[in-house]
Order: sequence, then structure tokens, then C-alpha cells
Amino acid sequence: MTTETVLEQLCINTIRTLSIDAVQKANSGHPGLPMGAAPMAYVLWKNHLHHHPKNPHWIDRDRFVLSAGHGSILLYTLLHLTGYDLTLDDLRSFRQWKSSTPGHPEFLETPGVEATTGPLGQGTANAVGMALAERALAARFNCASNEIVNHFTYALVSDGDLMEGVSAEAASFAGQLKLSKLIYLYDQNDVTLDGPAEMTFSVEDVARRYEAYGWQVLRVADGDRDISGIDEAIREAKTDTDRPSIIIVHTTIGFGSPNKQGTSSAHGAPLGKEEIELTKKKLGWKYEEEFFVPDEVRVELSAIDSGRELEVEWNENFAKYRREFPDLANELERRFRSELPDGWDAGIPSFEVEDVLATREASGKVLNAIAQSVPELIGGDADLSSSTKTNLVDHGSFSNEDASGRNIHFGVREHAMGGIVNGMAYHGGVRSYASTFFVFSDYMRPAVRIAALSELPTIYVWTHDSVGVGEDGPTHQPVEHLASLRALPNLYVLRPADANETAEAWRIAMERKDGPTALVLTRQKIPTFDRSKYADAAGTKRGAYVIADVNKGDQIALVIIATGSEVRVALEAREILIQMGVNCRVISMPCWELFEAQSTEYKEDVLPPHVTARISIEAGVTLGWHRYVRDEGHVIGIDRFGSSAPGDIIFNKLELTPEKVVERAKQLL
Repeated sequence: MTTETVLEQLCINTIRTLSIDAVQKANSGHPGLPMGAAPMAYVLWKNHLHHHPKNPHWIDRDRFVLSAGHGSILLYTLLHLTGYDLTLDDLRSFRQWKSSTPGHPEFLETPGVEATTGPLGQGTANAVGMALAERALAARFNCASNEIVNHFTYALVSDGDLMEGVSAEAASFAGQLKLSKLIYLYDQNDVTLDGPAEMTFSVEDVARRYEAYGWQVLRVADGDRDISGIDEAIREAKTDTDRPSIIIVHTTIGFGSPNKQGTSSAHGAPLGKEEIELTKKKLGWKYEEEFFVPDEVRVELSAIDSGRELEVEWNENFAKYRREFPDLANELERRFRSELPDGWDAGIPSFEVEDVLATREASGKVLNAIAQSVPELIGGDADLSSSTKTNLVDHGSFSNEDASGRNIHFGVREHAMGGIVNGMAYHGGVRSYASTFFVFSDYMRPAVRIAALSELPTIYVWTHDSVGVGEDGPTHQPVEHLASLRALPNLYVLRPADANETAEAWRIAMERKDGPTALVLTRQKIPTFDRSKYADAAGTKRGAYVIADVNKGDQIALVIIATGSEVRVALEAREILIQMGVNCRVISMPCWELFEAQSTEYKEDVLPPHVTARISIEAGVTLGWHRYVRDEGHVIGIDRFGSSAPGDIIFNKLELTPEKVVERAKQLL
């Protein structure tokens, strides 16, 4: 061995030993992947990854996604060794309460972690989104004299990742767009948690599958030892300007463990103290101290100086760029500060009483108005833009030939779409949205959950929101979805009652920075309320507001709460009740989450505690509504699947009518 290869091996074994020590101390974790993937991780982070540990948010850094998030200790070890703000004590606190080294990587918890991963397959789609964002930004900001946006996205993926359907959707999409700055390193160790991968993953030829997707496929036969082979493969992947690349690296899970390497017993449990001693001996590790890092390894792996040089060089180029293109330079910086342009909402339309239109149609008008003044707004749909009304008119289609287009055609790939728009949000510099029918939010659910957990400001436009879908029948009529999504922490679910509430909902979504927002919109046309008669739609921002009230000085006898298209039903019922002498207040409640965030005083002002006669009405399951109507009230909803018939007939048959509300009111009063 040369001096150079001895040092390389020492670095790789340091990554391995730190990883197994941390898992052992936590008595929990996944040592097998870090032990097997350490050589490829070393090569990538040492020779190829452009990053600056002292500025994890440098705009033009390469992105690295550990899609196989169960191997999180590998990433934490790399972050520590290369110079991020992650100490040995943080590694010793692996998987502990309030530590910055949680069991799976979390975007908000650890400096240098680019994406929350662990649910397998999500990271593969996130990486596609990051590569897409890079290309979109390059198309907007690069010029012949200065490529101010020019970086790669790498993802370390596993056998389990590539079994998940979302990875297939994402890879197909990436091949379609020829995202050549996307590189997967596939840790093919042929072992999963339950045993050899051949039990479930033996007949598929991954290489041929990715070739069929339009990817460059490279192989490293001995990923345990062939350092130069790994390096050459990454270099070759970076030179292909027409295709994304996957490098299949054959590794041994738990490499170095005499009794567990190559077996599933190395996957998800500590090796044990005796096995760690044997492993270190087999690796030629001569240090007895746990969590030990040789000085020469610290020097070799530190990326602080090299990262600083890269960023200084970029800053110098950016200074030249600013002199030539001051407006674009300011825009790029503003985008990465997540700030909206001044006056961004000035063009949002106001709707009049004579405008009778579905909230999906109103949303399309608002979205296009916003797009005129917010150039970073980019997104698309799952082959449904003509129905969801999310096409950005005159802004082109994003494609391999034209990356300046702002309409992304995801195809019928809802799950990948969710993961990709998350990746775009992780990357920064763009504001991403995704659209499909509300019933198919189920297909996106894992990605939506991660967006909420990671506080990503993604926007979901979900249309065809209830049994009002009509003739398509119960397969396309979401009834349980509102309740299900409201159960998800940190997701704003907004179901506007008319066109002006829809405009306010878009304002809320665009201004939100700490989590995703769902706009749940009607297929059927509904009236625009006369705001000279009813309260201003600006109340939407508080989650719930009194849209129609009793006369001043009168006592409230009944409160009706509704969302979406059912607010019209509530208002019509109120007119009947007023004729009967019943003093009735109607509350539009487009967003439970925003309402719950209001002060106790405001909530009690809207929903006076002493008024026990309450009715809620919503075209969905009744789960959850008793928190607002309480035991004394009545909940009108749909605790069954819908039916195939015209929407107005379904509403009538399922008793979502003003007359039914009046009947319930009589029972209460």
C-alpha cells in the first residue's frame, strides 16, 4: 500500500468505527449500511462534493441526499469529519431526546442535512426535485459569461429505496427530463431487514430498468475496496450531459464484522461490544478509545478550507454577475431569502356577485395573477391541469429543451410529484406547487407528511373536493380526506367558500414559510357572496369568521358552522330560520388550523361558549366536528361513500340541504 492508500483506508475505517460506536452507545440504529457504504461516501465527499461546512446554505453547493435514511449515522459522521457544526458529543447523543442526530435525518435538526429521509423512496424523488430546481434556476439566471447556478445533486440509494414505487415514478420522470446533474449511488448490498434481497428482489434487472428510463448506468463491482473505480464512475457520471446517472456499487453490508457482514443481522441492530472489538481488529483499527478520530483523518477530510475557497470563488463571480445583471442578482438573493417581491399580490382579482364559478376556476385566475409578479412560482399537475386549472398561461412547459418553462407536467405520478415538489422546496430559489384531484391526495400522502414535518412551504391544489364531483362516483368522491388531512400536524387545510375566500387562501399559502398549505376546491360552480351583505373574505386568514350575524343587540339562538360549498347551504338555511324568528349566526370556517391558532378571546367571540345550539355542515365524514358543536349540537356530514349521479342530486339525497339544516335546527331549539 502507498502512503496515500493507507490514509484513504484510515479515513474509511474512521467513518465505519464512528458509526458502529454511535449505534452501540445508543443501543439502537443501523450499522450495516454505513460500514458497507463508507468507501463510496468517502470518495464522493472527499473528491467530488462541492460544499462549505461553515455555510451550509451556500446557494451553489452540491446537494447530497441520503435516501437510505436508516443509515443516518453515516451522514452524521461525514458532517462531523468534514467540519460542520456537529461534535463528537452529538455523535455520542445519537438517537437521544433533543439531540441533533435523530434516528433518521431531519432537515431542520442538523446542519448539512438537505432532506428529511427514512421513509424509503422519498429521498429519490427529493433528489429529482433538487436537480429540477437547479436546472430551472440555471435557465433563469445563467448567461454565456457566467454560470452562476451550476451544481450537482447526489443521492445514496438502497435496495429498499429502489423497490418502492415512488422511486420508479421519480426515475421515469427524471429520465424524461434528462436531468443530467442528478447522480444516484446505489448501495447494492443485496440484503434487507428480513434477509437476503433475493427473497423479494431477484428477478428484476435494475440496470436495464434504469437504462429503459433513459439513465446512464455505471457499475463498480467491488465497492468495498475499489476506491479508484468508484472515483472514475462518479467522474464519468458527471460528464454525461444528456442523462441522469445511476452508479451501481456492489457492497457488503456490515463490512468488517466477522460474524455479521453480508447478513441481515447487520442491518438494524447494534453489533454488540464483542463483535465491535472483533470488527475493529479485522479492519486493522489500532485505537482502543471509542469515538476516536486520528489527527491525520481530521486534516484529510476537513472541507472547511476547500469549501471556503469554492464559495469565495463563487462570490467573486457573483460580484461580476451583479455588475452586469443587477436585477437578476437581486432576484436570486431575494428568492433564497424566501421573500416575496414587493407588491406581489397587487394583481390578485376581486370577484363580484355576478361571478358564479367553481373555486377551482377562481383559483386558476388567482394563481395566474400571482405568477405574473412572482417569477419563482413553478409547479404542475398529475396530468390534470385542464381540470385543476393550474396551468400558468403564457409561461411555457418545463422540458429538457426549455427549462425556462414554469408548467411542470408530472404525468400520472402523484407520489413522485409530492416528493419532487418537496425536493424543489428543500433546494430553495423556487416556490413549488402540485395539483391533482382531492381524492388522489392519498397517493401523495407520505410526501405531504414529510413536507409538514420538514416545514416546507409547498402548496397543494386539490380540486373536485366532495360528492359534488357527481357522476364519476364514489371512487372519485373524497369524503374522509378532510378529516384525515386535518389530523396531520402543521398542514394548513383550506376549503374556501367562494371565489374571494379562494383569493385569500392563496395569500395565506404564498405568505406561509413554515409548512405546507392545501387548497381544497370545488368542481361545481358556486355563487360569489355579496360582501356588502356578508362579512369581508379577509376573515379567511383567521381560519373562521362570522360571515352572517344576528342584528345588533339580539341574542344568538343558533350557530351554524360550514366550510366550502356548504357555506351557501348554511346561509340559505339562515334566511329560512330568520323568517321563522330564529336569530342565527353563520360561521365560515375554511381552516381549522388557523382558527386554533387564534387567541381564546377571538375564538370565544366567534363561537360564544354560552350558545349551545350549534350545527356544522360539511360534505365529508363528521369525525372531528364535535370539538366545535360539542355534545349538544348536531353534525351534518357524510359518514358513508358517495354515489354516481349529478352532484346536486347527491347533495339532496345525502341531505346536505338548507331544508335539512332547518329541520335539525328545529330539533335543537
